Amino acid sequence: MTVLLAWTGMASPCQAQTDVNTTGVNTTDVNTTESVLTVGEEAVSLADFKHIFLKNNRDSSITAAALDEYMELFINFKLKVQAAESLGMDTVETFQKELAGYRTQLARPYLTNNELLEELVQQAYDRKQEEVRARHILVSCSADATPADTLKAWKRADAMRKRLRNGEDFEAVARSKAGSDDPSVRENGGDLGWFTAFQMVYPFEEAAFTTPVGDLSNIVRTRYGYHFLEVTDRRPARGEIRAAHIMIRTKEGADETALAAAETRIGQIYDLLGQGIPWEELAMKMSEDASTSSKAGELPWFGTGKMVEAFENAAFALSEDQQISAPFQTSYGWHIVKRLEYRAPATFEASKRDLQKKVSRDSRSELTRSSFLANLKTEYGYEANSSALKTLKRIAAKQDSVLYPGHPIDGLRDQDAAKIVLKIAEETATLGDFVAYLNIVKVRNLKAGTNDIIDAQFAAWSDKLLLDYEDARLEAKHDDFRLLMEEYHDGILLFELTDEKVWSKAVKDTLGLEAFHAAHTMDFMWGTRVEMDVFTCASPKALKAAQKAVKKNKDLLSFQRDYNAEGNFLTWNEGVFSEGDNTWADRVLEDAAAGSLPTKSPVFVAYEGGGEETILVHVKSIRSPEPKALSEARGQVIAAYQDYLEATWIEALRSLTPVEVNRGLLHSLAN
Repeated sequence: MTVLLAWTGMASPCQAQTDVNTTGVNTTDVNTTESVLTVGEEAVSLADFKHIFLKNNRDSSITAAALDEYMELFINFKLKVQAAESLGMDTVETFQKELAGYRTQLARPYLTNNELLEELVQQAYDRKQEEVRARHILVSCSADATPADTLKAWKRADAMRKRLRNGEDFEAVARSKAGSDDPSVRENGGDLGWFTAFQMVYPFEEAAFTTPVGDLSNIVRTRYGYHFLEVTDRRPARGEIRAAHIMIRTKEGADETALAAAETRIGQIYDLLGQGIPWEELAMKMSEDASTSSKAGELPWFGTGKMVEAFENAAFALSEDQQISAPFQTSYGWHIVKRLEYRAPATFEASKRDLQKKVSRDSRSELTRSSFLANLKTEYGYEANSSALKTLKRIAAKQDSVLYPGHPIDGLRDQDAAKIVLKIAEETATLGDFVAYLNIVKVRNLKAGTNDIIDAQFAAWSDKLLLDYEDARLEAKHDDFRLLMEEYHDGILLFELTDEKVWSKAVKDTLGLEAFHAAHTMDFMWGTRVEMDVFTCASPKALKAAQKAVKKNKDLLSFQRDYNAEGNFLTWNEGVFSEGDNTWADRVLEDAAAGSLPTKSPVFVAYEGGGEETILVHVKSIRSPEPKALSEARGQVIAAYQDYLEATWIEALRSLTPVEVNRGLLHSLAN
């Protein structure tokens, strides 16, 4: 939303406005906190006005005249907002909910480490320029596993890593008893193929891109468990390709006869392509890929990791659009692939927005959050009282079913509940506050043990309080956020009140609209118009028939139908046309101005059409300029009535509210 949405019309300042002419202002010495505008009791600083002006005039040179013009719009805007506030529109629940929803969205960029976010976006882009091949070993371990189970899983992964360090074969270790828990290890020996950024969970990606080719990574934890990997190769990113294919399918476990028949069949199709049979015809009739054959074999755009490796290699080996591969085999059957289009990896600027979205949704966004929280803890002198938490843990340990739904913590003495457990700047929270939170929060991992649950929930609770504390201070800390929220606040109010006072009123106020039209009839005029019949005649015979029908005053629609039913061709239409509405009306008006129209009635004029047709125009009348009826000019009248209502409204607001502009300070912004 932009507040300028409702800045329609500009009234001249009236006597309620006062100019303060400050002379000799040097822009380098200007106090930007000084008020450049006062509307009623509301003052606007030069800095705030400059911010709003530049936001809405990015491509304009800053002249004194431009500043004056914009100031008048801004005054009108402020007067309308104050009128809405005086009516209590900012206290309505629907308004407050709408504004709160906008604030939640607008606050998000201010509640993260944006510097780190930019670094992660750049890192992601750099990694997207490269592809890595790796193989891994996985030891499954739930994110909610107990410390004992977690340690057991880590030791198992560490033992296999040591075996590889001692020279054992990677695939043998991965496939061994109690080896990798990745189900695909039986087929691939742990080989993951080629991948790039965002195709693996972030901790795994981090290990892959920071481990040299031929080396083993350290053990990394993901939501799947513990991994370590070996990087086997790197290459520049291939980009993306749009391709089509023809496939002869082979079933898993097919015998040699069936496999040979499929190979023969794909070879025959390849030969037909070489003989000039169109690709589309063969793909639609002979491809056994039911999902693409109806589309001539066309596939969606794909890059590395989207298709089986053999298919990707064949497709990316094609160096030109429309180039066709030789037949090749994959686990699905035999294929011929045709390159349709290729695009290289995008530039940073072209991909930045998409990368920002991916980073914010990816697990790496937790890095920006945790970094931001760490900075807040330093800024606000965060302190946690571990002693108070120990008190809570002792009490909770005495309750077997504590933290289960419907079983809150109890037995907390008043003096313990009053203990300060958390301090953020000058704000404090007590142990009782934390217990109240624990008693309503849904605990997911009840197997973790009471102490671990309390520690985890305390961390989550304190993080929330930190973010809430920062969120409540965004307007005070960030002028741009404060001004943005003011813009949304004022814009919503302005839209609602302007709709009530101007837009909807002009549509619904029938009597007012009629009275306005009656008082401004001459503002809504038809120009000179032609009332005419237009015949498109395919032959001289049709031309004569049309003239005869007009002279005999026939019903022309019936005439057209009956004439064409006899195997002839003629079209007819009629209307009243202003200049620019109709080519033939324009020609008639030109001839009338030149005095070359026939004077004999009925008036016929013939013009050459675009082909062999002749255009016959029967000029019924040439109408002089005349006022439009309300029904003919309703849209124009409503728009003009809206302008009138707004101008009248602004004039009334200006007469009631004192306005003071510091012109000298305002003009200090000029270039």
